[in-house]
Amino acid sequence: MTKYMIGIDQSTQGTKALLFDKNARLIARTDEAHEQKINEQGHISHDPEEIFRNVKKAVSRLLSENSICPEQVSGIGISNQRETTVAWDKKAGTPFCDAVVWQCSRAEKICQKISQEDATYTLSATGLPLSPYFPAAKMSWILQHCPKAYRAAEAGRLCLGTIDSWLLFRMTDGRVFATDYSNASRTQLFHIHRLNWDPELCRIFKIPPTALPHVMDSDALFGETTLDDIFPYPVPIHAVLGDSHAALFAQNCRHAGQIKATYGTGSSVMMNTGRTPVLSSHGLSTSLAWKINGEISYVLEGNLNDTGAVITWLKNSLCLIRSAHETENLALTANPRDTTYLVPAFSGLGAPYWDSGARAVFCGMNRSTGKAELVKAALECIAYQITDLLEAMAKDSKICIENLYADGGATGNAYLMQFQSDIGGITVKVSENEELSGIGAACLAGIALGIYTEENIFLQRHYQEYTPSMLQNERELRRNGWKLAIEKSRTQKGPQM
Repeated sequence: MTKYMIGIDQSTQGTKALLFDKNARLIARTDEAHEQKINEQGHISHDPEEIFRNVKKAVSRLLSENSICPEQVSGIGISNQRETTVAWDKKAGTPFCDAVVWQCSRAEKICQKISQEDATYTLSATGLPLSPYFPAAKMSWILQHCPKAYRAAEAGRLCLGTIDSWLLFRMTDGRVFATDYSNASRTQLFHIHRLNWDPELCRIFKIPPTALPHVMDSDALFGETTLDDIFPYPVPIHAVLGDSHAALFAQNCRHAGQIKATYGTGSSVMMNTGRTPVLSSHGLSTSLAWKINGEISYVLEGNLNDTGAVITWLKNSLCLIRSAHETENLALTANPRDTTYLVPAFSGLGAPYWDSGARAVFCGMNRSTGKAELVKAALECIAYQITDLLEAMAKDSKICIENLYADGGATGNAYLMQFQSDIGGITVKVSENEELSGIGAACLAGIALGIYTEENIFLQRHYQEYTPSMLQNERELRRNGWKLAIEKSRTQKGPQM
């Protein structure tokens, strides 16, 4: 009987279920979108129960639409949107409130109240600059604003975790409350040098350590699931990785100095630094890539709040486009000399600026600026933000970056990829597969189960290359214009609600 692996990629916009054959080839995919909840205060939330339901729907559809018997599935790997934070009841298995999404900066005031001394310790212990972006402050906010969660903490019934922990708990009927090293390192509660939940960090953020999940190797056996009887027998979950880490693995960036960018709702630029952590002095984060085969690897990383989300904004809020596919042709028809910039600081600026008070701006427009030019500016702002991170990464690592491996939905846009190559002055290598997060998790699980070998995974990778054609003086002029636009964004502070 033919055997298959399933990758579950739970992302910001929805859940994907990916089906892989015995040679680790992706042969089918199903998607289930979930609601993006945004209130009048700009708080961004997801319904954890809807996310779990969508996991089951996506897997069930994947099997039925491809005539796969559930008995043919050998294992599951999970990749997940990181930093999004869930609080639930350990006994009932139900969430106390909606999940606080990684983009949401509602915990800003909590960060502001933390002393400089504690902020310095937080950075040195976690490699992460103090920010409401990370789960520690989000967990603290939940405990302050959700009385049921606070009472559950006092009673020892509280579970606090990222989406991977929530899914593992529900998929194993409450038997497993765990996370992996990649996700743990992004919470701002995990000591990346001592490799444990840090009591001092828990004190700073007022988080009960008993509410945090067990940390396991990224390729460990996390448990077994029938997914509420979708499978007739328990199927092993043998890999868990944060989505950016899973993409790094799938891109075969497993050695120091290799770098990739994932173009999703937000974006992650990640450089493998090997077994040695590199602490940033240019606004980047230091995290764990993973722990595989018992060995730790570290990364330098920069995170952006709004990249692919900008295209969604053009479609849903401004109604300038009907679909993301229109953006490439519109950008190509725009005036190439138009000087419009968009800084998409809808929920502040992430790395390397870490300014949660910044506000989104369009600037540099003239009377001839129209729809095509606004769309072009929206695409280009993605590449400008990525280039900011590459510049900071080169300074921190002392490595000259010549190649960037790219993945994610927006890499199908040839205008954006060519502009990324031009404005960064680098070769961009675009994976033929967009969904490398789910691929990385499934392939790691397949290796752990002995179904796949590294050779039959990584020899399959094919890329389309984009090389720079922009002159250096034009590149510098455009980059200087972008930096001025960033300054405008950072001076347009909005009122605190």
